[in-house]
Amino acid sequence: MTAVPLGPPRRLVEFTLDGEPARVPEGATILDACRAAGKDVPTLCEGDTLTPKNACRVCVVEVEGGRTLAPACSRRAEPGMEVHTGTERARHSRKVVLELLASATDLSTTPRAAEWLEEYGADPMRYGPEAARLGEEPKVDNDLYVRDYDKCIQCYKCVDACGDQWQNSFAISIAGRGFDARVSTEHDAPLTDSACVYCGNCIEVCPTGALSFKSEFDMREAGTWQESAQTRTTTVCAYCGVGCNVTLHVQDNEIVKVTSPHDNPVTHGNLCIKGRFGYQHVQQR
Repeated sequence: MTAVPLGPPRRLVEFTLDGEPARVPEGATILDACRAAGKDVPTLCEGDTLTPKNACRVCVVEVEGGRTLAPACSRRAEPGMEVHTGTERARHSRKVVLELLASATDLSTTPRAAEWLEEYGADPMRYGPEAARLGEEPKVDNDLYVRDYDKCIQCYKCVDACGDQWQNSFAISIAGRGFDARVSTEHDAPLTDSACVYCGNCIEVCPTGALSFKSEFDMREAGTWQESAQTRTTTVCAYCGVGCNVTLHVQDNEIVKVTSPHDNPVTHGNLCIKGRFGYQHVQQR
């Protein structure tokens, strides 16, 4: 069971969740309450270090008296509200959203996507083989990370992490409309000619693997990537005195990628280019 982080003292909000009384700190979302109660509500665009964008709509729940389904990731819990997470209407909506996403996007590297598709009986193939897909080859224009637009669900998490919520580089945004919409640099310039500082914070928040470490991409292509065989060790970055925590992912006695704990008060999951990518010297022979 995941506890709702309390922080400074806040008043408790009492409401009903699936017929049971629920109490969460004021300002907590319905999704926070669901997680605290051990209820598994799927979500893709929600991130614990970012403001919700309500983009994927997989986490919708039914609130009595509401005209439409509410996104649990951003709807705040209110006193006296009655929330239902497993109604036929909510489950059908999640099923259709998952079908639409899976029919147009490669979700093969999205954690739990296959599990949710099975749980909700989603059948992406019912839209037929002509379902719109980008069909683009992954963009490999640098030695640090790879962009695979076939896996992008346009959740805006990378845009927010690069923008005013964290990095303030503003190197990327959503460009185009409809099926032509995609995450892009200004004027679709190569990443090496953009404002990107290669911090990799966009990779940290990407929920589908559309952004991945070049090392991970190469190992997946070669069939050697084994996440279950990897160990994770959290330590302090040695590059400067800020004190950022880094988590080293090690496979076959080699560091394959570096992340950062989201609950760390210094980094909140973010790193600079040195902290995230400057680990090769550790394993030089």
